[in-house]
Amino acid sequence: MIWDNEFALSIVPALLQGFLTTIEITLLGTALAAALGLVVAMLRHLRIPVISRLLTFSVLFVRGTPLLVQAYFAFFVLPSFGLTFSALATGVVVIGINYSAYMAEVYRAGIESVPKGQWEAATALNLPRGRVWSKIVLPQALRTVVPMLGNYLIMMFKDSAILSAITVVELMAVAQQIGSSEFRYLEPMTIAAVLYFIVSYPSSILVNRLEARLAHS
Repeated sequence: MIWDNEFALSIVPALLQGFLTTIEITLLGTALAAALGLVVAMLRHLRIPVISRLLTFSVLFVRGTPLLVQAYFAFFVLPSFGLTFSALATGVVVIGINYSAYMAEVYRAGIESVPKGQWEAATALNLPRGRVWSKIVLPQALRTVVPMLGNYLIMMFKDSAILSAITVVELMAVAQQIGSSEFRYLEPMTIAAVLYFIVSYPSSILVNRLEARLAHS
């Protein structure tokens, strides 16, 4: 098969539209995962028996099952119980919950890295718990975990291609649709790969530089 420049140029607008959807999924999914993961980590740190065990199991279950299975379950099984959402909304929620389980562990490590003496000092000063978290614990914990969260953002950007399996019209889905309708996969798949690369590679460089900067600061 020979590369066709005219055909490649003609499909770029459609692929860019799918690319924008991929970016949307990544940003919304990351926001959900970061917020939910932080809540889970903080609740687990409180060590309330029932809640802690339930959250621990939930994290293990999400991390122990494939993202594709979770997406299929949410999109094809939940409607049987009256829970129906659009493909895009389902995809964002599923990928957000999936990555929140991983981010929760990253947050937990960051929280536990805060010196025990600072917790004891805050307790001795009788500071409100909310202020201890917002002014003492979280600023230090987040500083150490930012690079890892950045890596998860890049991974989510690439893993969003899995959501094409539940009809989310993101970059990979558009490339597949063009390939199957035109019986040409070389151009759409190549352009899709390039679009993934021009985002993920520079992003990984920025994350590595940030990690090095934090390590030497």
